[in-house]
Amino acid sequence: MIDLHCHILPGIDDGAKTIDDALDMARMAVKQGITHILCTPHHNNGKYDNPAGQVISCVAVLQEELDQRNIPLSLFEGQEVRIAGNIMEQIRENKLLFADLDNRYLLIEFPTNDIPAYAEQLFFELLETGHIPIIVHPERNSKFIEDPNRLIPFLEMGVLTQLTAPSYVGVFGKEIERTAKQMVSHNMVYMMASDAHNINRRGFFMEKAYRAIAKDMGKEYVEAMQQMAKDILNGDDVQIPQFREVTKKKFGLF
Repeated sequence: MIDLHCHILPGIDDGAKTIDDALDMARMAVKQGITHILCTPHHNNGKYDNPAGQVISCVAVLQEELDQRNIPLSLFEGQEVRIAGNIMEQIRENKLLFADLDNRYLLIEFPTNDIPAYAEQLFFELLETGHIPIIVHPERNSKFIEDPNRLIPFLEMGVLTQLTAPSYVGVFGKEIERTAKQMVSHNMVYMMASDAHNINRRGFFMEKAYRAIAKDMGKEYVEAMQQMAKDILNGDDVQIPQFREVTKKKFGLF
């Protein structure tokens, strides 16, 4: 199992605080069946800045600790990049890490309560230069919760989306769980990752969430999500499912 979104690197954002915390997270990941983790500390979000060189060094240190303890987990360098007007500039300055070594797939985080007006233009520029944005945890954004169809302009552009595992199993509450299930049932989220920060409430939940999705949508749906995660890590082309618009229920009097 591949996890494309995890805050396991210690002491650089709001994820693992210490090396012991990171090791505990690694052991939990292995128990869940996770074999590969893309380490994605927050970057450029106004509180945390973790440029490419720093992340690469941190991953090397943690991987050595895992190897010394025979914890069978392979780490890769990445970032969770907050959407900002200077992303193209940061790419040119080699400050950003993509999910793959070919610099095709980039994890982008929106503000919790907003869809920036410039997002479509930025994504157009990224796509024009061969970089494919992946919107992380859209089911936790208040604007997408209000109306999941606000994702459609991005999906039509060829932007990808990443569901957070605990969202699907109710860890963040009923409203986010409902939105996550709605997005899954309409093919609006294409892959899943943990966004794990610790071993407690912000743990991995991937095994549990995959079981729930398999029950709701079928085993083939889960296999497609897992294949996309693998393809993204390898920098390969992905198979994008056909999304469907969420139709609003009509209420009337009897």
